[in-house]
Amino acid sequence: MTTGDPDRRCLCSTCATFWAMGEIGLREMRQNASELVRRAEAGERVTITVAGRPAAVLGPVSPRTWRHWDELDGIFDQPTDPDWAADRDLLDGQVVDPWAQR
Repeated sequence: MTTGDPDRRCLCSTCATFWAMGEIGLREMRQNASELVRRAEAGERVTITVAGRPAAVLGPVSPRTWRHWDELDGIFDQPTDPDWAADRDLLDGQVVDPWAQR
C-alpha cells in the first residue's frame, strides 16, 4: 500500500493516516496510542486536537542531564530576604512533627 508520495510505503493498515502527521484527533489518538507513543519516542511531535482545536502535544521526553555545581551556583547568588530574621522570630521555637500521633 502506498500513500500519495510514491517514495513512502505504508507498513500497516493504519499508518496511512499517520504520514507527515502534525495533528491527530483525540479519537484516532486513543485508537492508535501505542503507535503514537513509539513515534514520540523516536522524536516525532504530534498535536492532539479536540473538536478540531489543538489541545495537547505528544512528543519525546527531554533527556535528563547531570548538572555541575558551576552551572547552578548563580542560582544561589541572589540577595536574601531582608525580612527573613524578623519572620523567623515570629515562630514560637517549638517544632512539632505534623505526622506524630497525638
